[in-house]
Amino acid sequence: MYRRYIKRLLDVILSLVMIVTLFPLMLVIAFAIKLDSKGPVLFTQTRLGKDEKPFRILKFRTMRVDAPSEMATSLMPKSGAYITRAGRFLRMTSLDELPQLFNILIGDMSFVGFRPCLWNEYELDDERRKTGAYRVRPGITGIAQIRGRDELRPAEKARLDGVYARHVGFDYDLRIVTKTILYVFYKEGYREGGFADE
Repeated sequence: MYRRYIKRLLDVILSLVMIVTLFPLMLVIAFAIKLDSKGPVLFTQTRLGKDEKPFRILKFRTMRVDAPSEMATSLMPKSGAYITRAGRFLRMTSLDELPQLFNILIGDMSFVGFRPCLWNEYELDDERRKTGAYRVRPGITGIAQIRGRDELRPAEKARLDGVYARHVGFDYDLRIVTKTILYVFYKEGYREGGFADE
């Protein structure tokens, strides 16, 4: 019941409430981005969603407009050189993810799921197929975000995503969201590109 109906209903209600509540903050962020660098406020990118269906994810732009647009930050050579001053703060606080509330509202995403990867992140994509992670909608956060975040290897991320897909439940989602807030606050697992041993 929760997986098929209640989870989606909560996504719609909560995303709508948060969009209305946080709209003033989003306007401030948009203004800061425009002051800091040339280019659009929003950044869109093709990601893989439920059942591997591509969709356009929304984020606040954190990089210069000349940064590669269809490449994961972890695969980008010297990614730090492209990140703007405002973008660095937005990434560390995860505020760049706020526009994904609209992705949740229209049904591309959920609050909790797997973090959607790009179509060309082949290793992570292959591993997720094996673990069944694509059976659920991607999320703003997920179990991998509270078990290492950017420091996890693709195979381990996919394994954790598969665990979530098999155990979707209200209590599980609530624990993940609560722990995500703590992890973001303490910046645990945050790493700008690459892995911990690189």
